[in-house]
Amino acid sequence: MVQAIRIQQPGGPEAMQWQEVDLPAPGPGQARVRHTAVGLNYIDTYHRSGLYALPLPSGIGMEGAGIVEAVGPDVKDLVEGDRVAYAAGPPGSYSEARIIAADRLVKIPEGISDQQAAAMMLKGLTTQYLIRRTYKVKQGDTILMHAAAGGVGLILCQWAAALGATVIGTVGDEKKAELAKAHGCHHTILYKQEDFVERVKEITGGKGVPVVYDGVGKDTFMKSLDCLSPLGLMVAFGQSSGNVPPLELGVLSAKGSLFLTRPTMMTYTAKREDLLAMSAELFDIVKSGKVKIDINQTYPMKDVVKAHQDLEARKTTGSTVFLP
Repeated sequence: MVQAIRIQQPGGPEAMQWQEVDLPAPGPGQARVRHTAVGLNYIDTYHRSGLYALPLPSGIGMEGAGIVEAVGPDVKDLVEGDRVAYAAGPPGSYSEARIIAADRLVKIPEGISDQQAAAMMLKGLTTQYLIRRTYKVKQGDTILMHAAAGGVGLILCQWAAALGATVIGTVGDEKKAELAKAHGCHHTILYKQEDFVERVKEITGGKGVPVVYDGVGKDTFMKSLDCLSPLGLMVAFGQSSGNVPPLELGVLSAKGSLFLTRPTMMTYTAKREDLLAMSAELFDIVKSGKVKIDINQTYPMKDVVKAHQDLEARKTTGSTVFLP
């Protein structure tokens, strides 16, 4: 038996309960992982609230790091004692230990701690596909990143700056502006006080940007389109403020033959070879020191309700880790 957070019905943070659950031996293609650190991500609130429906009852959590305790038949590239990390479904990382498909696990290299790995797998792999595959950021680009002081934002600002891009970031207050600037963001916009479209046009000399990375959704989507240069790409990868309303496609043509994508990390990492290549690039950029993983909050797993409350109240910055 192990302790794990379970959800019986969707709802607010109080819907999560710390319970004792049975953990079977790993089956074919599976591994049993004893968690040493677990990451908190905004997608967890979508699962908990029912925005992204789960078959209930369910576990929760998409990201973790730990030690392989056992492997099932047909698992050849992992052995007991390996340090591993993952960012994958089905949800269930909010637990002392779990069974998971072995092909979703990657070995943690020397020079990366378990807490770092748990804090960066989902947000770091998200950043990797956003700036290396969805739109390949290059030297000389000027890009717009919403929520620049958030978990993905702080990683993306650093990585894009290391690639030679100029990063414009929206933030909620002066404290978050300073944090974003300390992590590679060249221009910060206080979106509660300033019109971010006007500021982007001012910064770019009226040209706009070739790409907008928007994980906020409803509150920023339409105005983000006005920040793009002709043939620009709108990357809507999340909706922390709510779902984007239905869009008349003619808007994209009227605003400059724009492109729109709604990517997910699960699609980009579906093939194991892609997962391994993306993880290797992420680990390398962190080990180089060009991207630092800031764990700004830690909570005991039993304090998961408070952690979700703080996350949704925008009291957190950078990465948050649970300690089982």
